[in-house]
Amino acid sequence: MNGRQRIDAALNGSWPDRTPVMLHNFMMAAREAGISMRQFREDPRLIARCFGDAAERYQLDGILVDIDAVTLAGVVGVPLDFPEDNPARSRGSCLPVLEAVRDLGPVDISNDPRIQILVEAVAILVRDYGDEIFIRGNCDQSPFSLAESMRGLDQWLMDVASQENDELVHGLLEYCTGVACQLLKMMARTGAHMLSNGDSPAGPDMLSPRFYGVYALPYERRVAECSHELGLPYLLHICGKTDRILKQMVDIGADALEIDFKTNLQLAHDIFQDKVTFVGNIDPSEVLARGTPALVKLKTEELLGTFADSPRFVLNSGCALPADTPSENVRAMLACVRNRSPLTFV
Repeated sequence: MNGRQRIDAALNGSWPDRTPVMLHNFMMAAREAGISMRQFREDPRLIARCFGDAAERYQLDGILVDIDAVTLAGVVGVPLDFPEDNPARSRGSCLPVLEAVRDLGPVDISNDPRIQILVEAVAILVRDYGDEIFIRGNCDQSPFSLAESMRGLDQWLMDVASQENDELVHGLLEYCTGVACQLLKMMARTGAHMLSNGDSPAGPDMLSPRFYGVYALPYERRVAECSHELGLPYLLHICGKTDRILKQMVDIGADALEIDFKTNLQLAHDIFQDKVTFVGNIDPSEVLARGTPALVKLKTEELLGTFADSPRFVLNSGCALPADTPSENVRAMLACVRNRSPLTFV
C-alpha cells in the first residue's frame, strides 16, 4: 500500500498494511526548510516544497496543508498581524456591535490573495504527490470559530451565554457557514483527497456541552455535509479536553475527528469505535517538542495499543507541532509503526 491507500483504508474502516501517519507540521516543515513563516505563507511553491520535502524525509502517508488559523478571519475583515517567524494571528475583532450582523453583505473569498496562495499550494501538492500521498486540504476555521474571531473571544462567549440576541448570533453563524463553505468548494477543485476545519473555541474548555449542541454542532454538521456534497471525506479538529462532547461530535457526520492529547484515549476509542476515524493525538509540546525519544515512544505505544483493535486510526500529533520539534522525536514516533502491522496488536 502507498500512503494514500493507507489513509483511504483507515477512513473506510478496512485494515491498512500498517498504521498511517499524517503530521500537523507546517511550522516544523518551514523551519527544517530554512525559511521564515513570512516566506512560507507568501509563496505557494515554497509551501508545497516544504510539505513535500517533509513527507519524503519522514515517509509520511499524508500531508496536512495548513498555513495558520486565521486565513478566513482576514478575508472577512478581522485585523491580522504577520510576524516574521510565527504564524499569522488576529489582533482584534471586526464586529464590535452584534447588531452589525444585519449589515453584513455577501463576501467573495475567491479573490483574496492568501486564499489563492493556500489553494494553489494544495493544487501543486496534488499534482506532484496525489497518486502516492494522501493530501488533506485544511479549510481553516469552522463557523463558530470564525464568528469568535469576528466578535472577539470574550464578547462572543457573552453573546452566546446571554441568549438575548439569538437571532443575531445565529445570523452571524449562518454568515460564517457560507464563508467556510466557499473555501471548501475552492479546495475541492484542487483535487485534495479530504477537506477539514478547526473549531477549537467550540470545545468544552470554552463552551458548555449544551451550548456546543446549539451554537457549534449544527453548523459543523452543515460544513461536513458541504464536503460530502463535493464528494470528499471530512475531518474536524477541536483542541482541548473534549471528553464531554465526544458523543455529540459523532453526530457531526464527519468521517474523521482530530482530537487533542488532553482527551481520554479509552473514552474516545469506546465512543468512536466503528463510527468515525480517530486522528491524533500525541502531545505536540511536552512530548514531541520537549520530551525525549523514550517518552515519545512510550506515549506512541500507549496510543497504538488503545486503538489496536480498530482500523479507523491515523497517527498524528494532537495539534500543530512547534517549529523546533526535534527530528529524532518525530523519527521515534514513526519507528513505533514502521516495523509492525496494526494486526500484530490484536
